[in-house]
Amino acid sequence: MGLLTSLLEQHAVYRVWQAPFASAKLAPLLARGELRRAKRVLDVGCGPGTNTPLFSHADYLGIDINEDYVAHARGKYKRPFLVADLTQYTGGDPEPFDFILVNSFLHHIDTAHVHRILEQLVSWLSPGGKIHILELVLPSDASIARNLARWDRGKYARPLEEWRRLFEQHMEIAVFEPYPLKALGATLWNMVYCQGSARP
Repeated sequence: MGLLTSLLEQHAVYRVWQAPFASAKLAPLLARGELRRAKRVLDVGCGPGTNTPLFSHADYLGIDINEDYVAHARGKYKRPFLVADLTQYTGGDPEPFDFILVNSFLHHIDTAHVHRILEQLVSWLSPGGKIHILELVLPSDASIARNLARWDRGKYARPLEEWRRLFEQHMEIAVFEPYPLKALGATLWNMVYCQGSARP
């Protein structure tokens, strides 16, 4: 495990690292007003609870594999959080969710397990519910954004069209929107926002 990866496992370091980009990362989702309509939320790969305050009005469950992140989130936000590895989760089907957030999680997961996770998440949607996915894109051209995607602790940043193919196999896609995260005018990361629902 590299030094940066080791440091980012500490919730305080992770929060500082994410803070400058947290709002920009959520911008396509926030622009659509989807959060206000959420009633029952699953926050997948919730980390130390970074997004929890956005859902103060809703029934909320955060899930993450990192026990330290979850312990911090429970103590700070007093909301339900579950320690679980979704690549192997067998805890049974929870009450359905109308809003599932998957924020920068799937680029940590190999393709076979991404398929398993997406299939499971779609099965947890309530009628009319939506999955909102924000993911790191691997650009094809040599650039700062490509280098940063390669250096990310997630080993599975994927090209844009590969993300689309993965998502299309499991859900009806309503929105598929690429967007940049910038600093000082330079694109540091390329992202994609996907909104999907269960097929009729």
